[in-house]
Parts: sequence; structure tokens; C-alpha cells
Amino acid sequence: MRIISGIYKGKRLQAPKKLPVRPTTDMAKEALFNILNNYYYFDEIEVLDLFAGTGSISFEFASRSCPKIVAVDQHKGCVRFISEIAHHLEAPVQAIQANVFGFLEKHLQSYDLIFADPPYHFELADYQRIVTLSFSNKLLSNTGTLIVEHPKQTKLDKIPHYWETRSYGGSSFSFFDWEHSN
Repeated sequence: MRIISGIYKGKRLQAPKKLPVRPTTDMAKEALFNILNNYYYFDEIEVLDLFAGTGSISFEFASRSCPKIVAVDQHKGCVRFISEIAHHLEAPVQAIQANVFGFLEKHLQSYDLIFADPPYHFELADYQRIVTLSFSNKLLSNTGTLIVEHPKQTKLDKIPHYWETRSYGGSSFSFFDWEHSN
């Protein structure tokens, strides 16, 4: 895993091979952050990274000077790896071990940007649950964006608050916000 831009640009982070992850490709990450550069001042936003895995996305946000990133994953090894790297880099990434749906049901803070990269075997109802909980529990600020990474063949455009989808290789990012309620 490589950090593609910002203060940690070029830094390679070697995750243990036994982690059950599928990191976002560098090409897709670069495209995503090029989009986000047009909408956000990274040093002014708080980010929630769901199904964080190796923390690749969290560390990209930290590298761009985001002041607070919360990374949630159920796997103990992933959380340990994220915590170790955050400590080593002195990055503002807080790793939390939790079931994402349980976290979304009970968490009270709102974020400017929520990124979710669930397992690719998810059913449409699981993707919808992420969106529904994020909006119904007001975890997304009024001007915030929820981004869900998913396989290209999965279509999320019928879920409320859908805005658009961008595809890169076999991956897609679907964007949701308060302005779009379908």
C-alpha cells in the first residue's frame, strides 16, 4: 500500500498478509481524491472511514492534513495495524474495532465525509442499510458526502440521497448527500 499524495506522499505501508482486505487501487484512490479536491478543504473536514481494512483511505486523508479521521473495522488485526501506523506517522487517525452496522446505529457524532468500502459480496440491502443509517442517524453533516465503494456491476442509483457514480477499473464510487433525496 502506498500513500499517493500529501505530507506522507510515497510512503509505503506493508500490511500483514493475513488481513482479510481488498485495498482500493492506487488508480481509484487518485481519481477519488481528484474529485474530492474540488469540493473540500481537507484541513477543515472530519472523516469517518467504514470497513477501513488497512486504513489506506484514512491515511490518504491524514496525508492531506485532515484534523480528525475515525477508522472503523471489525477485524482486530486491521484495527491493530491502523493504530500502529497512525502512531508511527503521528497521524490523527483513531481506529475503532466494531461491527460497522452496530457503530452506525449507536454513534452520535456527525462527519463532513463518510467513506464506506464494504466487502464486495454485500447484497443491495446491505449497501442501502449503510446509507439509511448514515442519514437517519445524522452521521453526515448537512453539507457532507457519503461515498460507497462497490463493484462496477452493483447499481446503487435507486437508494435515497444518491447523487452520482464514478467507475475506475472494476470499482465504482457512488456518492450520496442531503441535497439529493430521489
